[in-house]
Amino acid sequence: MNSAIAEAINLNSMPVAIVATDTFPEEALQFKEGAFGCVIAFLKSATKGKTAVFSRKTFGCPGGGVGLGFGDCYEPFPGGIEYFLSTGNSEFCQTDIGRVVASRMPDLEEGERYFKTPEIAKHFIDTLPITDIPEAYLVFKPLQEVTAHEVPKTVVFLVNPDQLSALVVLANYGRMSNDNVIIPFAAACHTIGIIPFQEASSDTPKAVIGLTDITIRNTFMKDQLSFAMPYQMFLEMESNVAGSFLEKRHWQSLLKRNQAE
Repeated sequence: MNSAIAEAINLNSMPVAIVATDTFPEEALQFKEGAFGCVIAFLKSATKGKTAVFSRKTFGCPGGGVGLGFGDCYEPFPGGIEYFLSTGNSEFCQTDIGRVVASRMPDLEEGERYFKTPEIAKHFIDTLPITDIPEAYLVFKPLQEVTAHEVPKTVVFLVNPDQLSALVVLANYGRMSNDNVIIPFAAACHTIGIIPFQEASSDTPKAVIGLTDITIRNTFMKDQLSFAMPYQMFLEMESNVAGSFLEKRHWQSLLKRNQAE
């Protein structure tokens, strides 16, 4: 499946389809069972033509398991996820098991400080659209490799500010409202997974801007963000490319600037 949007904005990486399936894709990248890793690293791989697969035993980290829709993987988080995200849990880190955990997650003692208090962090966790998908696997693959029998849950682009501007305009282009893109505070995997998954259930789904997760920013170019569209919204936006501003002089001027870089 090719994308008219990707061509119109001169996307220099492959759009990524996120597909839920019960069929294991052959020759896919996958974390080893129980191994720690970042889901978003495989998103980057998919933009370069690779396929990656995740299961309930191979999602890399608790946040990744939650973000991909494998249920509430935060519940057994050692020392409490609300402390890890906020002020830390130094008392737990002094226990035998706590020292072992802190050796792998040094932020646990003082906290990542993304929330002012554990109570605020807990509210954030409690209000996430935690999902348990019925399928066995979640797959990241280049959009062009999606088959006629597959229906993606989400389509993700990695974009620079000019391209992001075009996508925001296009997301609102055919609607009577102008708030059809959101930037929620969330982990990077949440913004390509469970949040757009939730949006897909709406009559007027919204696109989700991500990679604002400071923890993983250094693994991407400094001017790069993600733009995740529920699949039906992606199709809507695709259908609106022809005849839109993407063919007019203001965007064409920006397009030349990006092609020159």
